[in-house]
Amino acid sequence: MSKRRVTYFYDGDIGSYTYGLGHLMKPHRMAVTHHLVSAYGMLDKMQVLRPKRATPERMTAFHTDEYIHFLSRVTPETAEELTCHGTRFLMVEDNPAFEGVFEFCSISAGGSIAAAQRLSSGAADIAINWAGGLHHAKKREASGFCYINDIVLGILELLRSYARVLYIDIDCHHGDGVEEAFYTTDRVMTCSFHKFGEFFPGTGTQEDKGMGKGKYYAVNVPLKDGITDESFRAVFEPVISKIMDVYRPSAVVLQCGADSLAGDKLGCFNITMNGHAHCVQFLRSFNVPLILLGGGGYTVKNVARAWTYETACAIGIENEIDLNLPWNDYFEWFGPRYRLEVPQNNMDDLNIKDGSLDKVRFNALRQLAQLPCAPSVGMHDVPRENLARHLGVEVEDDREDGTMDDVDRRLAQHARYLYNLEEATAQPDDSDDERHDPNGPSYRRNRKRMSIISNRFIDVDAGKSAPRRFFKSAAKWDESYGRVRLENEPVIDPGMSSTRTGGLAALMEAGGRSKYGKDAPDDEDHEDGISV
Repeated sequence: MSKRRVTYFYDGDIGSYTYGLGHLMKPHRMAVTHHLVSAYGMLDKMQVLRPKRATPERMTAFHTDEYIHFLSRVTPETAEELTCHGTRFLMVEDNPAFEGVFEFCSISAGGSIAAAQRLSSGAADIAINWAGGLHHAKKREASGFCYINDIVLGILELLRSYARVLYIDIDCHHGDGVEEAFYTTDRVMTCSFHKFGEFFPGTGTQEDKGMGKGKYYAVNVPLKDGITDESFRAVFEPVISKIMDVYRPSAVVLQCGADSLAGDKLGCFNITMNGHAHCVQFLRSFNVPLILLGGGGYTVKNVARAWTYETACAIGIENEIDLNLPWNDYFEWFGPRYRLEVPQNNMDDLNIKDGSLDKVRFNALRQLAQLPCAPSVGMHDVPRENLARHLGVEVEDDREDGTMDDVDRRLAQHARYLYNLEEATAQPDDSDDERHDPNGPSYRRNRKRMSIISNRFIDVDAGKSAPRRFFKSAAKWDESYGRVRLENEPVIDPGMSSTRTGGLAALMEAGGRSKYGKDAPDDEDHEDGISV
C-alpha cells in the first residue's frame, strides 16, 4: 500500500475533562485511544503535533458572538442564570455546563482547524483529530453532547484553499449541524449515513437535499437497526464512488463516529471494527487530501479499538499490526478478549428484511444523477494574515482596561443599568403566545428539542419572563415643546422643569417604559425568546 504523510493531533489535557458523573460522553476515551496508538508504535510513523487551541475569534467564524461569550464564562454555578433557566444555549440536560467546557471546546476546535491548515499547506496527505467530530452543535446552541462544531470550523478553513469539500458522516446519528451550516452552498457536499426513525436528532430524510445553490448537495442515507458490514458496504461504496466521480472534491472530511459500532450504548447498528474502518480504507484509495475526525461512541473500549485500527489504516499498516493487544496503561479495560476487534452481535438486519436498503441506495444515486457536473468557483490568493493585523490595528485579547476611555466606561455602566432595570421590572405576559405565529420567526418560543439519550422531544419553556424591550420606546418628539415627551404624558407648562415631570431622564430611569400609561402594543421582534 502506498505511503501517506500522516499528521496526528493530540492534546494531553483532553482526557482530563468530564461531562459529569454518569454522563455517557467520556472525553477520557481520547486518552485511552492515544495510549493504545502509542503502544502499537504508530506515533513514530506519523508527525505528532499538539494543536493550538482555538480562540474565541476563530470560533465566531461560525458561531455567534453571544454564544461564544456565554461558553467562555459559564460554570456549573452560573449555568441556571446565564441560560435563562435552561431556555437558551444549553436547553437540554444532555449538554451540562461542566467545569472547563470552553477549554475542552477550544482543544477540539483547535485540532480540526489545525488539521485543515496542515492539508492546505501541503504538509500532510491525511490529518487525524480524534478529539473532533462534534457534528450536532448549532450556530447558537449546544446539541447532542456537542458545544462547538469543530467540523464546520475546519471545513471553513479548507474552503480558503480548496474549491470543493466533501463531508462524510458515518456516525449512528445524523450530522445535522454540519448539514445545516452548508445547506445552501455547492462548495460543500454533505453525505450522512445514519439511523432514522424515532431517533436523535430526528432529521436526515432523503427529502432533505439542500436549498438554493446547495440543492442536491446534501445527501442523506437513512438506515434501520442492525445493519451489518455487508449491508453497509453495499450502500456506502456505490454512493461515495458516485459522489467522487460527479462532485470531484478537492478535500474530504470523514467523521468516524464510533457509536455505529456493534454493542454501543446509544447506537443500534451491528457494524464491526473492520466494517467501520473499511470506510477509511476506501476513501484513502482515492488519494485525495483527507481529514479523519472522531465523534460519537459511548462504549469506551470499542471506541479506542476502532480509532486505533483506523489510525493504522491511515498510515497503511493495518495488515502488519498484531490483533492481540500490547501492554498499555489501560490493558485491563479490554478484557476478557484483550484483542483489537469489535465483533458482531445477534441483531437482525432490518434493512435486508424489508428491502429498504435497495430503495435508499436507489434514491441516493438518483439524486446524485441530477447533478450536472462539479461546480466551479473563482479562486484568489489566500490572505496570509487577517485584515486587522495587516493594518496594524489588531487589539490583543489581554488588553487592559486602560484602552477604554471614560466615555466608554460610562456608556457601558449605563447600558448595564438599563439592562438590569428592565430585567427587574419585567412581568410575565400570558398573551405572548397569541401575538406570535408559531410558524414565524419566533418559532423558538415554546420550542422543543430532542434528547440524544432518551430520543424524546422535550419542551423548552421560554416564557418564564417577559421579553426585554430594546427597540420599543414610549418617547415622542414634541414640536410644540421642542423636546422629547413621553406618550400619554400630561400637558405641562413649558416653563416647568422637565426633571419634575419626567422627560428623557425619567424615561431612561424607567428603562424605556412610560410611567404615565401602558406601553404601546407588543410588536417587538424576538430571537430565541428574547426581544432584540
